[in-house]
Amino acid sequence: MVNTFKTFMLLAALTGLFMVMGQALGGRSGMMFALVMAGVMNFFAYWYSDKLALKMSGAHEVSESQAPQLHSIVAEQAGRAGIPKPRVYIIAQETPNAFATGRNPAHAAVAVTEGILRLLDREELEGVLAHEIAHIYNRDILISSIAAVVAGAISYLATMAQWAMLFGGMGGSDDDDEGGPGVLGSLVMMIVAPIAAALIQMAISRSREYLADATGAKICRHPRSLASALRKLEEWNHRLPMDVNPATAQMYIVNPLTASSFARLFSTHPPIEERIKRLMAMNAG
Repeated sequence: MVNTFKTFMLLAALTGLFMVMGQALGGRSGMMFALVMAGVMNFFAYWYSDKLALKMSGAHEVSESQAPQLHSIVAEQAGRAGIPKPRVYIIAQETPNAFATGRNPAHAAVAVTEGILRLLDREELEGVLAHEIAHIYNRDILISSIAAVVAGAISYLATMAQWAMLFGGMGGSDDDDEGGPGVLGSLVMMIVAPIAAALIQMAISRSREYLADATGAKICRHPRSLASALRKLEEWNHRLPMDVNPATAQMYIVNPLTASSFARLFSTHPPIEERIKRLMAMNAG
């Protein structure tokens, strides 16, 4: 409940920031333009984000005869969650990792790397796949897609604002507009707004990861196995980072990219030790 409320508040803040940017660019008409643009982009994110994610990762769908154990585990965890069995994909990567995608439980897919199938035992793999099923159950893919699109749109508006300043200034020209925020305010918005949007987007992603851990642990019924899997995956991804598009990094169960201490502020994933700590507390309970 706490994570759900936090997500709602962060999405509201992201949408509000987007509308403020639109008003800074073109007054009230600019704000309405930003709202319409957000709606259009969210529509495309809703319908096509799963196809793009699978294509960008190089995942290929496998049948039950090609990967019987993987299909069996996915079907079992989906049944426990009470959702339809997602399509199953494998990524030709040695680094162990996994992600889920799809706009809703009826149009979902889970993808795992070849490396994860070799590294984890069955219970650990059940924990990982339960985590991914939890993302589908909680509609996290849709939420993350909307957050990513709105954050990207804010950056786009900031770029538009730069060009507007170069070729005629900021603010709308309608009679009922209050005008732009002035040159100094515009500069602040162009610099601060994209950074703030990125921070909010990453906070949403981290919140949903905690929720997927908790939900996944309840689905698979052994939090300790999920904690064990997370530790193994984190070690391997530090040792052998995946070659993935940074835009899709937030989808994976552990961050596939290396990051400095400063960059962790912009991390899409919570600290692995904190995730393990929470899971072990669930196990003890």
